[in-house]
Amino acid sequence: MSMPIIMLFVVMAICFIIRMPVSFSMLAASITYFLLAAPDKLGQVFTVITGNMFANYTMLAAPLFIFMANVLNEGEVTDKLFSFCNGLLGRLKGGTAQVNVFISLIFSGMTGSAIADASGIGLMEIDQMKKEGYDAEFSCAITAASATVGPIFPPSIPMVIYAMLSGASIGKLFMGGMVPGVLLAILLMIYVAFISHKRNYPAGVVMSKREFLKATLQALPALFTVVILLGGIYSGICTPTEAGAVASAYALIISALIYKTLGWKKLWGIIKKSAANTATLALLCGTSMLFSYIISLEQVPRVVASLVMGITDNKYIFLFM
Repeated sequence: MSMPIIMLFVVMAICFIIRMPVSFSMLAASITYFLLAAPDKLGQVFTVITGNMFANYTMLAAPLFIFMANVLNEGEVTDKLFSFCNGLLGRLKGGTAQVNVFISLIFSGMTGSAIADASGIGLMEIDQMKKEGYDAEFSCAITAASATVGPIFPPSIPMVIYAMLSGASIGKLFMGGMVPGVLLAILLMIYVAFISHKRNYPAGVVMSKREFLKATLQALPALFTVVILLGGIYSGICTPTEAGAVASAYALIISALIYKTLGWKKLWGIIKKSAANTATLALLCGTSMLFSYIISLEQVPRVVASLVMGITDNKYIFLFM
């Protein structure tokens, strides 16, 4: 490997050691590479990378999903979902913890974001679990663990980013995430059942049939968001980006007109928060594309493959390495 590419990895390692954010680490490493390898091309490369990123239609899906997640959280739509899931699973041993996992799966089908889950409905779940006598450690742990369903189950924001950077099909990625997402949620619920019996955690809220019917009817408009998103994508009616736009508009409508929990002041706050989140994401995507460009330019995958093949040609040892 040439000195510029070696310095790329050295700077990256130093940035990680001093705990610099990933996007700034990739940016610092990439700038170091171009200053050593081709300082006259630095501006040209940045222009091409940013141009490709902002011209990428797929990239639009990410801010739309971020906006929709913020609308659902700030518009208190998640409260309706929480009541519905409570009525469905509350009577079980460790019912609120079971609700924690199940609602994360539903919310994942709306937002595709672990952060939206943990920072929105997750805080509500932790407070409720503490009130019912759950350990603080368990409450936080199961909330964090169940939130990780978000990046796996469609519409996953990390999958959108991966599709943008790699050229993979978003539809196929989304389809591939459905079974693992559901499987993860089921395994977490089995774990919750085991721990709840072991530690004698209480059952959750037990609703009457009338109360459950009321909670279900209130939650139906929110639950229909999943139908719009996944139904629109898999039926071929719209692309993931278009589905994100339609679902975002729908989330606004139900929050403002049906639940009447969203006003102009809240909407302005949602727009500002979504813009800040999108800016962070755009920086990460841009620096990722720049870093990937250098890796391709220097043919690092070929060099690494040659190195490994020089050690062994056994397919099992190769996969293990």
